[in-house]
Amino acid sequence: MTTSSTFSCSCCTQLHDGPPLSYGAPAPAYWHTDLARQPGNMLEDERCVIAGTHFFIRARLVLPIVDTDSEFDWGIWVSVREQTFDRMSQLWDKPERVEEPPYFGWLATELALYAPTTLNLKTNLHTQPVGIRPLVELEPTDHPLAVEQRTGITVTRIQSIAEQLLHPPTQ
Repeated sequence: MTTSSTFSCSCCTQLHDGPPLSYGAPAPAYWHTDLARQPGNMLEDERCVIAGTHFFIRARLVLPIVDTDSEFDWGIWVSVREQTFDRMSQLWDKPERVEEPPYFGWLATELALYAPTTLNLKTNLHTQPVGIRPLVELEPTDHPLAVEQRTGITVTRIQSIAEQLLHPPTQ
């Protein structure tokens, strides 16, 4: 999580660090801790396999910040075909991986701040240089997350995101 200073929270009126310019999901939405003990399942920092048949790559979904020269990142997971997963794994440490065309995938992270759900939004996964997570380009739909990726967000929106994540509604 990156912070850019402090902000006064409109929910609790306290001063918080940030607002952060990135948030990340530690695993795909379909992962749960019981899977770690079962064969065919693997959760690493950058890759995940569930039941030997569902394959996921960790990536960055970048939103431009329109009133600064910075970017906001959602650290997300993308579901890809086994062939894509195998190809990306073969090229994981190879500089020529940046020459690969984008890979199709489905967003596999539930970002609860968005409605309708972000699960299964269509994506293109763009490989980056070794050591840098792939970038996700959402299909250009009218989904609020896709709109924010195309048009950008403001610092005020980033503070709103931080406040909603710090103070989720109680159920």
